[in-house]
Amino acid sequence: MKINTITIKNYKSIREIDALPLTDLNVLIGSNGAGKSNFISFFKMLNMMIEKRFQEYVKVSGGANSILHFGSKHSSEIYAKVDFLNNAYSFHLKPTDQDALFFAEEATPYIGANVIGRANDETKLFETKGSKVRGSGYKGVSDYVIEALQSWRVYHFHDTSSTAGVKKLCDVSDNKMLRPDASNLAAFLYLLKEKFPDSFFMIEETIKLIAPYFDRFILIPDSFNLEKIRLEWREVGSDHYFNANHLSDGTLRMICLATLLLQPNAPDTVIIDEPELGLHPYAITVLAALMKSFATSKQLIVSTQSVTLINHFESQNIIVTDKSNGASNFRRLEIDELKDWIDEYSLGEIWEKNIIGGTP
Repeated sequence: MKINTITIKNYKSIREIDALPLTDLNVLIGSNGAGKSNFISFFKMLNMMIEKRFQEYVKVSGGANSILHFGSKHSSEIYAKVDFLNNAYSFHLKPTDQDALFFAEEATPYIGANVIGRANDETKLFETKGSKVRGSGYKGVSDYVIEALQSWRVYHFHDTSSTAGVKKLCDVSDNKMLRPDASNLAAFLYLLKEKFPDSFFMIEETIKLIAPYFDRFILIPDSFNLEKIRLEWREVGSDHYFNANHLSDGTLRMICLATLLLQPNAPDTVIIDEPELGLHPYAITVLAALMKSFATSKQLIVSTQSVTLINHFESQNIIVTDKSNGASNFRRLEIDELKDWIDEYSLGEIWEKNIIGGTP
């Protein structure tokens, strides 16, 4: 279910991306406001679509005028197409007089147009599943599209404030998958500890690399409510228990990232916006190794502004994001651009020197 190419037109700062190829490891670089986060937010929209919460996404995003490129006066619709394996999913979104968006057309263009819906507020994919069209046991194109959209997950671990969900009690049973903000981290780690001990061991060992004071997790349902659990841990040489509030922001984010990238049944495509936020340079080195390992079997899309992180990758992993005349442009880095520089400078240094773009 990995993504092969993606086309996006008139979405936020993205005027047009035409069949951008995506490989197993994709690292977006660019200056502030270039459009990296808008690219990531497109996948958030897909996540909300497949949860039948598209209208909620439009509202929380500020309405159609905030989502359409330069507003509805400039852009009459949003078009997108995502190709994966031998399948594809496309849609046209048009604005309403109430500053909302609706599906003017939704299709699974595997063979021909294969339109599955018009003038609908939410996706019609579930209404066109094979079992509904041809009976129980039949699997059609819509089934594969649903599975794909559900397996492309966006994660953000930026919130480590005192009110962050990752620091609170969560339901022990909330362990089907790691939530986008890791608010169920304790429950998910508890599941790995009980059912996937090898993965759990690797996560603990990874945390020890960047936090030598960390001994191990203490994951036990709350004594006063066995349906709840909180992230707790023990320090080396101490018998005291600490919780997430006693971890630095960087260490807590690294725990979330290690759990995401080392879990045994990860989503097919994982999208992360600026994972290096608050991490020590050595932790970024460990993160880069995790990313490379993850991408040997899954697909990873990451945006970053970290020169340290970029230094760990190859030119073929990089997508350069620039902005001109209010529109974001995305292109894969070509090795020929670096032939006069790569022997003497690291990839991060080349980026800093503005040889490849992606700078203010």
